[in-house]
Amino acid sequence: MIALSFRMKFLNKSLKRKIFLRRDCMKNNKKLTETEEYTWQYITRDFNEIGKLNISELSQAINVSNATIIRTLKKKGYGGFSEFKHEIEQKKNNSLHVLTNKSLKKDTRRSIIKNYQEVMRTLNTLDVTAIEESILMIEKAQRIIIFARGFSELIASEMLVKFQLLNKYCELHTDPNIIRPVSARLTSKDLVLFISLNGETVALVDAARNCIKNRVKTILLSASESSSLAHLTSLQLIGFKTELSYFPDYEVHSRLPLSILSRILLDAYAASLN
Repeated sequence: MIALSFRMKFLNKSLKRKIFLRRDCMKNNKKLTETEEYTWQYITRDFNEIGKLNISELSQAINVSNATIIRTLKKKGYGGFSEFKHEIEQKKNNSLHVLTNKSLKKDTRRSIIKNYQEVMRTLNTLDVTAIEESILMIEKAQRIIIFARGFSELIASEMLVKFQLLNKYCELHTDPNIIRPVSARLTSKDLVLFISLNGETVALVDAARNCIKNRVKTILLSASESSSLAHLTSLQLIGFKTELSYFPDYEVHSRLPLSILSRILLDAYAASLN
């Protein structure tokens, strides 16, 4: 209990200045229906516009009932629409001053906003309970095995080094021809970290199924809560990724939300050892 309290204090100190934590949301962690998911995506798309509407106007804009909006917000940890709007007003006080620069070009502005949204929305929807449970799983595991592919390998490599610096045994595998057989030989004493932006990488999905067969606990760092990996892993740490990409013809989408999640997880784990 002392260790748990310490880790919570660490998370609060590092995040409280930037975000308004939704603890009730983390406790409930209720799944949204398809309609509720659509409602949540709509009302979090543009906080400034939503802040100008009352609940009846919003329900007409989304074409859902007032009850659906309230139910969605309660599942996300809010008491109701009024509390949600109050938090929006708080967010306005933390707006980026750089955006008021008149010499800022449109494309540069969009790039700044894109990264700002990924950081803030990842922090605002952070599942603190999942982080706490992840730390306990890391502490109990004899070995940490990381599976990642593509650009996610950069984040995985950093995690590998930091776990080793903390004297925690860790392996990283990025080759599908190695990931599959290695995952089939793991035991319940191991812990697997999957790092995947969309959660649909075939080799990782196959590895997750092997882990289930061998009763191996797993943690997913991703930006998709409805992916195959999200349904196949023990715990999920989900970040927010915008759809805007300046390289639309290539699979090089931003891994910023995954970087944020990995850093928080590693920092919190390191703090728990002190």
